[in-house]
Amino acid sequence: MNDILERAKNIRLVIFDVDGVLTDGSIFIGDDGQEYKAFHSRDGHGMKMLQFSGVQIAIITGRTSAVVTHRVADLGIEHVYQGQRDKTGAFESLLTSLDLEESQTAYVGDDVVDLPVMRRVGLAIAVQDAHPLVIKHAHWQTPSCGGHGAARDVCELIMQAQETLDAQLRHYL
Repeated sequence: MNDILERAKNIRLVIFDVDGVLTDGSIFIGDDGQEYKAFHSRDGHGMKMLQFSGVQIAIITGRTSAVVTHRVADLGIEHVYQGQRDKTGAFESLLTSLDLEESQTAYVGDDVVDLPVMRRVGLAIAVQDAHPLVIKHAHWQTPSCGGHGAARDVCELIMQAQETLDAQLRHYL
C-alpha cells in the first residue's frame, strides 16, 4: 500500500472512464431512443472534493451520451472526451494541454479498452468488478464496484496520500 500512496502523492489529473466506472455498466434505452444511466451521488461529491483539493479530473469514454454531458457539467468537469474508441489520443492531448507528465496522471478503468492508457499512467486503477486483465495491469483495485462508490474510493485515496482529505471533510464536522 505504501507504493500506491507514493504514486498517488504525485497525481495532478485523474481520468475516469464512464460506463462500468462511474456507472455499473448498464445502459437503459427508452422506447424513444433516449439513453439513461445511473450515477452514484457519493462518487460525484468525492470528485468535487478532489477538484477542490487541487487535482483536475477528466473523462475519456468510448460512447457519446447527452447524459454524460449533463453529469460532467453538474460536477464542473471541463476535460471531457466522448466517442473515443482509441483513448490514447485523448490522453496525449490532455498531457499536452495541461503540461503534465504521465507519472502525474491516474486512470480508472474497467475493461480492456482502457488498458492502452492504464499502462502509461503513474497510477492505474481498476474498479472492483473490472475485467481480470484490467485488474492484472492495475496498480490498485477499488474496494467498490463501478457505479457503486468506486470513484469516491479513488478520490479519497488520492486526497489521503496528498494529505488533503481531512481538510475536505472538516467542512462537514
